[in-house]
Amino acid sequence: MKNYEYTSIPSQCFLGEGPYWHSDLQCFFWVDIEKGKLFQHHLDSGQTRTYSFPHRLAVVLEGKGDQLILGLDRKIASFDLNTQELKWLTGVEPDIPLHRFNDGKVDPKGRIWIGTLSILFTQGAGSLYRVGQDLQPKKMLGDLTISNGMAWTADNQTFYFIDTPTRQIKAYHFDLETGDIRFNRIAVEIPEELGFPDGMCIDQEGMLWVAHYGGSGVYRWNPFSGELLDKIELPVPHVTSCTFGGKDLDTLLITTAQENLSEAQLKEYPLSGDVFLVKTGSKGFRAIRFLQ
Repeated sequence: MKNYEYTSIPSQCFLGEGPYWHSDLQCFFWVDIEKGKLFQHHLDSGQTRTYSFPHRLAVVLEGKGDQLILGLDRKIASFDLNTQELKWLTGVEPDIPLHRFNDGKVDPKGRIWIGTLSILFTQGAGSLYRVGQDLQPKKMLGDLTISNGMAWTADNQTFYFIDTPTRQIKAYHFDLETGDIRFNRIAVEIPEELGFPDGMCIDQEGMLWVAHYGGSGVYRWNPFSGELLDKIELPVPHVTSCTFGGKDLDTLLITTAQENLSEAQLKEYPLSGDVFLVKTGSKGFRAIRFLQ
């Protein structure tokens, strides 16, 4: 295992999540789900700006122009960074107020994939949806508990997905044109002592970088052999998600959480809830924006 150096950005999120690199703006975005906060960090200047919403904010993606796509509670909205206008686009599960979005990505064809969970973490209550240009959500997977990390391979043939409590990363056959998926195999089984797999991203070698909640780091897994290749050790227990960014797409931004930590643990791990920047030696892919 390599020794990685990190720098931290103070954000003290209760539940930091949803990291996103916006190449055009040269900014990282991330969210604090429970506090409804959106963070924008300009990498070159080191300046961080925050926006607040009266909703649980779980997902930030890229729309056209200066618009972001946000997953708020169970609704998807566009947010104009210049005017701060919020425009509702669509939603799911309108009659289930105990549910909220959790993680979301845009696939290589420009469609949103976004999952739900119960805030009571009821087993099997969550689902994974696909949203295309028609803004009509289509359920792709059901019977999920914590719909979480997603990634697509460079050849657009495979979709990787995490339902956190299963401690598995599943590989699905992916049809680029139709957006259909079909279960193929379990790519990685996470040992219990390494915590729970949360958010993830993929590098240009096809390896998966997975944030481990309760595992104090980001782990690099080989999805072909199931082998653990590397770990970025961090001074916090609950690591929630990660994404590649920076000019060369070789910097990992990692989100963390304070939730489920006692006052004593927060004193022991005071950087919990901050985000971390790590130069990895690996490179990711430029994110794809939602094609409305």
